[in-house]
Amino acid sequence: MKKLVLVRHGESIWNMENRFTGWTDVPLSQKGTEEATQAGLILKKEGYFFDVAYTSVLKRAIKTLWIILEEMDLMWVPIYNSWRINERHYGALQGLNKAEMAEQHGMEQVLLWRRSYDTRPPALTPDDPRYNGKDPMYAGLKSDEIPLTECLKDTVERFIPFWQNTIAPAISEGRHVIICAHGNSLRALVKYLDNIPDNEITALNIPTGIPLVYELTDDLVPIRSYYLGDQEAVKSATQSVEDQLKK
Repeated sequence: MKKLVLVRHGESIWNMENRFTGWTDVPLSQKGTEEATQAGLILKKEGYFFDVAYTSVLKRAIKTLWIILEEMDLMWVPIYNSWRINERHYGALQGLNKAEMAEQHGMEQVLLWRRSYDTRPPALTPDDPRYNGKDPMYAGLKSDEIPLTECLKDTVERFIPFWQNTIAPAISEGRHVIICAHGNSLRALVKYLDNIPDNEITALNIPTGIPLVYELTDDLVPIRSYYLGDQEAVKSATQSVEDQLKK
């Protein structure tokens, strides 16, 4: 049996402010830092060990991973960053308040933008200051690899090849892997691993800063998955997606 640990980054300042974040590179909030610290302590207490780590190129995920590895005395572990693990790109919604958008466009439309598998939010234009094409972080990417907006389907299509070609082989070789990523990039991976239908993935909510463990066969087929830590806290954090989306 092989194990894989997934952690959504701790709360960011835009999570706290209820803003669409996407590829905007915002830092952790104080609560997010505390969540990352707690995740590291739980993993250390439970006896977990990693010898390779994967994360996005966004600081909220990177910092969460750093804190976790520091708490586990594993700061020497190689870390591989990839834009393919980035959060879903929310297009022209990035930076805007979710509640205000619901008032302006209606809750039904905002829920469609947020949770539909294949409906993209309004796109940025390349001359928008929020466009990532001029960011040195993405200098090695082709123009068609830098999104103007994304739905979850798009996130699946950019993340899963990286999983298949890079992360899955490392697990198959017997390496102990942690992925620290984002709500939607992790939903993309979970959808793939658990073969969740398109119309059911909308209900999946992955909370910030709580380690999610997958036990896998040698062929990387999931046996079971579970969250670590206080189970009452886990239950509260994974409350129904309808309650989460009304915030």
